[in-house]
Amino acid sequence: MPEAQTTTCAIAGGGPAGITLGLLLARAGVRTTVLEKHGDFLRDFRGDTVHPSTLRVLDEIGLVGELEGLPHRKLTTLRIGTDTRPLIDADLTRFTRWRYRHIAMIPQWDLLTLLVEHARRYPAFRLLMNAEVLGPIEQGGAVRGLRYRDPSGEHELRAVLTVAADGRRSDLRKAAGMVPTELGAPMDVLWLRISRRPGDRSGLGGYIGRGQMAATIDRGDYWQIAFLIPKGSYERVRAQGLRALRDRLAALAPFLADRVGEIDAWDKVAFLEVGLDRLARWDRPGLLAIGDAAHTMSPIGGVGINLAVQDAVAAANLLADPLYRAQADPARFDRTLNPGLVRRVQRRRAVPTIGTQTVQRVVQSRIIDRALGDAEPRLPAVLETAAGRRLLSQAMARIMIYGLLPEHVRTPERRAGTGAPVVEGVRR
Repeated sequence: MPEAQTTTCAIAGGGPAGITLGLLLARAGVRTTVLEKHGDFLRDFRGDTVHPSTLRVLDEIGLVGELEGLPHRKLTTLRIGTDTRPLIDADLTRFTRWRYRHIAMIPQWDLLTLLVEHARRYPAFRLLMNAEVLGPIEQGGAVRGLRYRDPSGEHELRAVLTVAADGRRSDLRKAAGMVPTELGAPMDVLWLRISRRPGDRSGLGGYIGRGQMAATIDRGDYWQIAFLIPKGSYERVRAQGLRALRDRLAALAPFLADRVGEIDAWDKVAFLEVGLDRLARWDRPGLLAIGDAAHTMSPIGGVGINLAVQDAVAAANLLADPLYRAQADPARFDRTLNPGLVRRVQRRRAVPTIGTQTVQRVVQSRIIDRALGDAEPRLPAVLETAAGRRLLSQAMARIMIYGLLPEHVRTPERRAGTGAPVVEGVRR
């Protein structure tokens, strides 16, 4: 028989959504266990564009000072267009009412390590590494926890609430029979690295050519490049060879032409199959999905990590107190947390999720699909004017970078061993 364990909230997935939710719940005195199937956080080309909405969350829990001590790059511009025709040219410094007017480019493993180190200050937090979630524990029509495997064998973890935060290919979501609706994406991505020189431009850039498109991300001493290819064409691109890929990139971004030779082996090219989907329902009795497990975002705008954090903040705000009260109930593992309370998380996050995905779909159809199909990217006529492009640029920055309905941390911080909050609110 698997070893039986208990917690109040079991979270599958040690990414931005799972770790943030675990931290906020433990900070509020809720016994929380996060399970991560890998032994570390060191995976390359993960989302690491930390937007102002996430920076504000980190500020509200007192972590911005520590984050500033991590090596990272601050970006303030977003430009997309052809050599002669800019489509989007946004300057984040124009948003003067916001405290944070930049994107922080921080390796995701550094951000997760910072969050975990802070979470471990709270006795209610537990992180299990090398813990592969196998599926939910179901009883009486509700999820009562999860089953997992680690190097010592298989285990059962009973919980009042179980959360799927294990990414776009969520094993827990699949085992629970929750199937997302595919919204479609016309492209896949090849991730590349090319050295950056002191005289290079800075910021985030998008380059559009006939039949091809690329985004460049300023990482300080190198460029992280997303080279977009038509959906399903990866094997054809490989068959054409590295020289053809280098030539296409050099033609698209001429300032990199003298450096594309650095891509001299296919093991320097990482392939990402792009998806765009969302669940119609994020919950079942006793189970909640958040982040990519609830809604996969395309790489457009680098929004995925930030929406995941926002989901986690909303879930903690809505559920921390009910979960904290449930800990005093001796029969808590045989009762189901009010499904209406859990469903409020989706209702809270539906507008930003659907709105952001709608913007991504418009960019896909109006710009990316046309560019990859060897056609001229087009915007609606009202946006083709200089004034229209300025309006579009600032609207894109507001929606994609600052987010729709950004969340504030409203959970209390409770002293260890007591129910008394240290801070009832946080600075706004």
